[in-house]
Amino acid sequence: MIEKTENGLYCRAADFYIDPSWPVGRAVITHAHADYARSGCWSYLATLQCAVLLKARLGSDIKVQELPYGMPLDVNGIRLSLHPAGHILGSAQIRLEHNGEIWVVTGDFKRHPDPTCTPFEPLRCHTLVTESTFGLPVFAWPQPEKVMTDVSAWWRKNKEESKPSILFAYALGKAQRIAAQVDASIGPIFTHGAVEHMTEAYRQVGISIFPTLPVSETQQRQDFNGALVIAPPSAEGSPWMRRFSGAGRAFASGWMQIRGNRRRRAVDCGFVLSDHADWKGLLDTIYASGAEKVWVTHGFTEELVQFLREKGLAAEAVRTVFSADAEEIDE
Repeated sequence: MIEKTENGLYCRAADFYIDPSWPVGRAVITHAHADYARSGCWSYLATLQCAVLLKARLGSDIKVQELPYGMPLDVNGIRLSLHPAGHILGSAQIRLEHNGEIWVVTGDFKRHPDPTCTPFEPLRCHTLVTESTFGLPVFAWPQPEKVMTDVSAWWRKNKEESKPSILFAYALGKAQRIAAQVDASIGPIFTHGAVEHMTEAYRQVGISIFPTLPVSETQQRQDFNGALVIAPPSAEGSPWMRRFSGAGRAFASGWMQIRGNRRRRAVDCGFVLSDHADWKGLLDTIYASGAEKVWVTHGFTEELVQFLREKGLAAEAVRTVFSADAEEIDE
């Protein structure tokens, strides 16, 4: 039902690509991150919430067909439906059915609760195409509630020392998740423009997030002491950072599970908070699907494939243009 091509996963019978690597005619999108939603496609199909993010990222004039979660759509005899992936706002798994055969493409997904997106929905299928961004046993996530408590405690300590708190978090998904759960009674929350742009899209569809103010809209001599400033990792080392003299600096990411990454980022604190499934979450999802065949993509593909083969599953890797540099993808 799905084949591998230079442009990504292709459903020939219905003539569409899933998360194409390059611009194509018809694209079905799992979520709005840049490594999955490419600009330049003639048309897109996504969930209602994902469509809002796509337009915020790629331009309001793009052609997007919106499909609610769970609503089937017949495309040349292929029964297509979108189901919650729990990754970020509007993220979806793609379920395809034809003559009783079912394929599911997870896209990126997570199993932990997140108030800013619809929870993951387990699906049964014959063939599963799963991500493997954190597909190694070393990745085991702490409870996100505990992580958010730690983030708030770090911010409070910096406030007591009369300094700003700079928290680096990916601009789409992670930043909004933090802004919705941190203890906002500690002080004001400021944002980098890239974060604020996506946060406004979240608010547009009714997601509750604490009040934030873009740094660009503050006074020239704004005092940021005691404030939390949420910025994308790309802001590190940029002229934008010069206004936050003496700030405490932290990074929120699943990659902070590896202490060497904390040293490499040169931050004071690393908070292990991921919008992807950890090793256990990946395995639980694969086994619960009942899939007879598993395709593994985006991340530690070979390692997960080898493990699944040793467990008796028919597994193979699917190479993508982003597979080699998973840690550098801004999500």
